[in-house]
Amino acid sequence: MQKTRSPLREPPLRNPGQSLEEEIHHLYDDAIPYFFSSLGFMVIALMAWQEHFTKKPLNPYAGTIIALGIAGYSIYRVIKLRKRIALLKMARDGEKVVGQELENLRRDGCSVFHDIKGDNFNLDHIIVSSHGIFVVETKTFSKPVKGEANVFYDGKKVLVNGHVPDRDPLKQVEANVNWLRGVLRESAGKIFPIRGVVVFPGWFVDSRSAKGSATWVLNPKALASFIPNEPMQIVDADVHLAAFHLSRYIRTPN
Repeated sequence: MQKTRSPLREPPLRNPGQSLEEEIHHLYDDAIPYFFSSLGFMVIALMAWQEHFTKKPLNPYAGTIIALGIAGYSIYRVIKLRKRIALLKMARDGEKVVGQELENLRRDGCSVFHDIKGDNFNLDHIIVSSHGIFVVETKTFSKPVKGEANVFYDGKKVLVNGHVPDRDPLKQVEANVNWLRGVLRESAGKIFPIRGVVVFPGWFVDSRSAKGSATWVLNPKALASFIPNEPMQIVDADVHLAAFHLSRYIRTPN
């Protein structure tokens, strides 16, 4: 039989929210053993009761206690996994929505990359353009059913409906910017102007007090107007250089 190979010379680039999609699948895989183990022990308990009523010596009480204990723990684990999966699905859908919004920037000559994996973390989106390179971090928070839902940014802190997020998105995107700067410096041999951007899909973002800040905090739809208003910072040759090295990094197995 003739040997064959894939016609694809390189692996595809990653999709928006792909890391979250992979984590969701892992959680589903984790939930399956709990379900089947509890089901198995319940079957054992039923068999023990059946033998008990048929006057056979097998004692059903020990089997029932074990089955109920394992079933209770399995239910507890599955409930926790369901909550985690629900949060991951919301985050994944947020990244997809933002990714679809950013795809429109290709018409303006931008290169857009999604779900760039680092060491135990990932960058949600990267935009490479003549106006600079932008690292976009997506934050998808649930909103109250009634009342206002605003994100406030003053250049130093972010408040989501008046509350400080558990994880500081400004520090997170700043770390992502520094990581990307190092990757491109090592790969392309140049230091590129890189700006961090935090976007909150579906939220009204008030960042009027943060003019001139190094990091942008926006609704994702605002990026289409913010980027073209930036001065030209990268010549076309370097735009292509950065996009090439970034795509090569993404396609290279870690």
